[in-house]
Amino acid sequence: MIFDLMDTIVRNTESPGGRNAIASGPRGNRLLTDRQEAAPTAKNLFKTILIVIGLAAIFYATAVTAGVPTEQIRGTVDQVIAILADPSLKTESKQKERREQLRRVIFARFDFAEMARRSLGAEWRRRTPAEQQEFINIFTDLLQDNYIGTIESYSGDKVGYNRETQEKDNAEVQTTLTTKGEAAYSINYRLRLVEKDWKVYDVVIENISVVNNYRSQFNRVISKSSYEELVRAMKEKTLSGRNSLQACGEKC
Repeated sequence: MIFDLMDTIVRNTESPGGRNAIASGPRGNRLLTDRQEAAPTAKNLFKTILIVIGLAAIFYATAVTAGVPTEQIRGTVDQVIAILADPSLKTESKQKERREQLRRVIFARFDFAEMARRSLGAEWRRRTPAEQQEFINIFTDLLQDNYIGTIESYSGDKVGYNRETQEKDNAEVQTTLTTKGEAAYSINYRLRLVEKDWKVYDVVIENISVVNNYRSQFNRVISKSSYEELVRAMKEKTLSGRNSLQACGEKC
């Protein structure tokens, strides 16, 4: 048994539980799944995250007094728009090149080292510097390989920039995503200042923290098995994703 990345997601507003209800996966609220089982709700969650970062300025932006954190996210948005709009990158044969460019632009805005550290929780301090760096690398590869393609499928959603708060080297950018079906979700970005760049280290969707969800998944695997099993499972999932991408590339 290995972790199912974030096997909960907020239902849309049409669901019986309402906007703040939590939808369970096919196995209820379990955070673990069989080795080869996909994580559909996790994928949907990260789709939402990526669309807010990558496509916000295409569709909608409310008036807001923006500070540097918001403006730097807008700069990332402009680059993403240019990649998605480039006719030379739209064909299937250019999928690999297109995704590589998206990966460089979008994930440059994330502080994966900080995300990895926070997601691993107390276990982080028990690891050697070499193990910590290995975990950062695996964590980053897992997110990139599993979710970079989802941004290509979105259009028509509306994003409003609501508020920005900043305290010294930390900031939060609050946004609202409105889907075509008129369901509205609060999506807040937590950032920290790294040299002159504001880097995202967590995303909170309808009061559900991505980092906290990962920490819950990882802690459960470690408590039931071991840290070594967690690393093995993450490597296996990353390899599986890369093999799928390679197979697609060979057919394109």
